[in-house]
Amino acid sequence: MIEGYALRCPHSLRHARASTVATSLHSSILCLFRVFAYNKNMQFELSSALIDEILFFMEDQDGEFLVDTQEGLVISADDEGFDGDAEEGRYISLPEWDSSEGFRMMEHFTATLRNALVREELSAALDRGRGVFRAFKNTLVRYPETEKLWFAYKEREMKRTVISWYNALRESWGLELIGEEPEDITGLTLEDFYFREGSSADMPHAEKLHKDCIQGDTGVLSCEWVFPGDICFVALTAGGEFAGYVSAQKMSDALLRICALETEQEYRGLGLGKTLITRLLEKADSLNISNVIIDLPAGQEFFSRALLREEFKHRVTRFCRDQQTKTLNPEPWTPNPAT
Repeated sequence: MIEGYALRCPHSLRHARASTVATSLHSSILCLFRVFAYNKNMQFELSSALIDEILFFMEDQDGEFLVDTQEGLVISADDEGFDGDAEEGRYISLPEWDSSEGFRMMEHFTATLRNALVREELSAALDRGRGVFRAFKNTLVRYPETEKLWFAYKEREMKRTVISWYNALRESWGLELIGEEPEDITGLTLEDFYFREGSSADMPHAEKLHKDCIQGDTGVLSCEWVFPGDICFVALTAGGEFAGYVSAQKMSDALLRICALETEQEYRGLGLGKTLITRLLEKADSLNISNVIIDLPAGQEFFSRALLREEFKHRVTRFCRDQQTKTLNPEPWTPNPAT
């Protein structure tokens, strides 16, 4: 019987085994205590100031930087008097970040852009090979609003990397993970613009933009160009640069015709046209103008989705005969809003 075997064990053997078990248990408890104490020493709070420090040094490819968990700041391994082995667990390496990570981020950002012109130029810069980072930066300099988007996107994505790194540490410490609260930059561009009613003082900028649109064949409204018209709004960048406008003329007390809706090429796809239309319609409503019409140029039919959201309806499809090419070119619609 097994029980009999246990009873027949010599006393010394039983004592030795009990002593071994006690020693092993004591060692395990001591080990767990040391692990807890080690983790406790490593724990630190990820403050906004520390995040900013980490982001700054992550991009420095020439040095080795670590978080000093006791001081809550980033230090260099090259600092005089630094001894990483002196206090085990005090120093933690920053999140991994190299040029390949930066390149992938630039690729992802470029793919998100709706402005075809800027997207194509940035893609060309990324295809250069040598000097790609400089080429990317130089391209962005020509488009200030897109550059602002890039900085916001870059900070958001790098912050996500830092938070992911910090959560991995918290998991090893046995602590609850912190949530990610990335900034929503979907409306950032519009927030960087402001809108006001246009006037004759804006004529030089509007006229220049109109000529650029005609020469660039980017689609202009088919009616006679009028500026500033009876109702007009302009969009300006935060720096005061002219970015776009909408101009409309009253055909009667109850009918308004939008004669021009144009934005600078580098700002297209950012929602400026939709916002200008919204401002104009709000003004029309305040004047009790119930009907608004607009002709969309061929190739700009995608904008009909914005019009439909403002209760426009598709009324007419117009064709224009080109005397030079002897071809029929579709010139779209004259939608009318629901009243």
